Amino acid sequence: MNKIQLDGRSLTRAQLVAVAYGAQVELAAAQLPAVQRAADFLAEQVSREEPIYGVSTGFGSNADRLLGAHHLRDQLPGAQPSGETLHEELQRNLIVTHAVCVGEAFAPEIVRAMLCIRINTLMRGHSGIRVQTLQALTAMLNAGIVPVVPQLGSVGASGDLAPLSHLAIVLLGGGEAFYEGERMPGAQALQRAGLQPVTLSYKEGLALNNGTAQMLACGVLALEKLEDLADTADLAAAMTIDAFAGRLGAFAEEVHALRPHPGQVEVAAHLRRLLEGSTLSDIPYHLVPRFRAWQPRSWDTPESQALRFDIGWDWVPFGQRHGREKFYLRFRPFRGGKKHQPQDSYSLRCIPQVHGAVRDALAQAARVLEVELNSLTDNPIVFPDAQAEHVEQQVISAGHFHGMPLALAMSYVKAAIPVLASISERRLNKLVDPATNDGLPAFLIGNEDSTESGHMIVQYTAAAIVNDLASRAHPASVYSIPTSANAEDHVSMGANEARHVLAMADDLGKVLALELYTAAQALDLRRDMINAARDLADRADAQGLAGKVAGGPVAGDGDHAGFLAEVEGLRAELAAAEEFRPGRAVAAAHAAIRERIAFLPRDRALDGEVATALRMVADGSVLAAARAAVRA
Repeated sequence: MNKIQLDGRSLTRAQLVAVAYGAQVELAAAQLPAVQRAADFLAEQVSREEPIYGVSTGFGSNADRLLGAHHLRDQLPGAQPSGETLHEELQRNLIVTHAVCVGEAFAPEIVRAMLCIRINTLMRGHSGIRVQTLQALTAMLNAGIVPVVPQLGSVGASGDLAPLSHLAIVLLGGGEAFYEGERMPGAQALQRAGLQPVTLSYKEGLALNNGTAQMLACGVLALEKLEDLADTADLAAAMTIDAFAGRLGAFAEEVHALRPHPGQVEVAAHLRRLLEGSTLSDIPYHLVPRFRAWQPRSWDTPESQALRFDIGWDWVPFGQRHGREKFYLRFRPFRGGKKHQPQDSYSLRCIPQVHGAVRDALAQAARVLEVELNSLTDNPIVFPDAQAEHVEQQVISAGHFHGMPLALAMSYVKAAIPVLASISERRLNKLVDPATNDGLPAFLIGNEDSTESGHMIVQYTAAAIVNDLASRAHPASVYSIPTSANAEDHVSMGANEARHVLAMADDLGKVLALELYTAAQALDLRRDMINAARDLADRADAQGLAGKVAGGPVAGDGDHAGFLAEVEGLRAELAAAEEFRPGRAVAAAHAAIRERIAFLPRDRALDGEVATALRMVADGSVLAAARAAVRA
């Protein structure tokens, strides 16, 4: 694989993800003179004894304290000279005292992304870091050294000070790191990789730990997951629509042209592609039978007896049609699984509006993250070639480290995640509830002997996750806690925000996996029930199909002949229909699930197959099957 070149201006999200998962980087040679020019400028200003924040002054609330010419502590009784200059000590102390995060360590891909981000922003040439230090940081990344960065400790301004200090401390030969799968002291990791620790020069500590790399790394990797999960949510919804024999008019192109929110239009088009080729969706309502529990005499052939379910309709008597005669001229008078109504429930009909709004939130976050990837997030900012009377006009303190642009974007995404999970759980619930699943068996199981629970508790698990996601959706960005003796009196909490989003993305995937797992069961039942009706109609006469219709008059009743004539109309329509099947992409995803998880004819332990469903969403295999079918 070619190395990804970092120049401070052209890093993409896809490239960052590649580096996170192992790609190497190189520094753009054409940009290195600008990097070194800023470092040389700072060295020149120090030689002139110019007061520069973070170079010849302390940090934060110590910004009004200028460095002296030598160590005062060397005059203390028994003092041992440190062997380093005050400027070197200032930068080293900044790193070692700020590396105080706690909690579980970030996954290696997050830390690698943080390193890449930091190198890229320093390549802008406005931070004052030396080329040799930047090369050492790059060598550490390419060698596979992954600093141990605990997850808790950043308030998102001045950037991600504490986590970035955990990155930099390893470069100095301190801290801890993972190397070749083993956790060890940072100095040992450098030694085993054949690298030397670095002594920091003017402003280099501040350049290394002042920025938004943690929140940006978490945000980019979360977004990479969420964009696939948005497609997975559409796929789960499409499978559920086919399992309901749903109505497709709500997804028509001309409908969404009248309210053209980008995400909404995209989702409607995606659903149309996923459901292309379906003969289950938009099926005439009277052709859809209702589930009835299997009985020994349910079917008349050995093949049909093996179906393990029965089907049926209710006939609407002639005397109950008054005022609705015109309706029954168009629609057959049989009530099966589907109610005759022109619209599905919101969790089906409003998929473009809900899923689309979530996609719009992701698109807004993507815009913010892409700007940040190639932005300078350092402080102070060095303009070595600016025409200026005083150094303060060339080394400017600003607030580019402040994470609020990212924090608010992540807050938007954070609120969107439970929305997508919630509508998925509502569809799952509709599938298992006999009051809402349009004629499917309760909890999607035959339950002839009243001993089976089927998919009942799958919905409980989804509900628990949705509640947990909703509980975590409160935006961290609205609650600033001042730091650094109120020098940093408004902070973004963007690091917490992005970290939450990353974790919540994984839990969203679990809910979508549970919907797919349940929808696959429901789709098998719906398809098999309708096709069983079609097969019966093909081999039987009206009298044979009438055995599946309740409420009809007995032989000898004056309405019996009319009843049989109407049953014959139903039989002929079913017999003439082609085999009922889901959309091609839905069928491909269903087949991928069935390769690893069998249909549930009887209760069995579900934990293993639920775990399999979760892995199939996490590894993208079920989504890949659908995408391949769409492209074919």
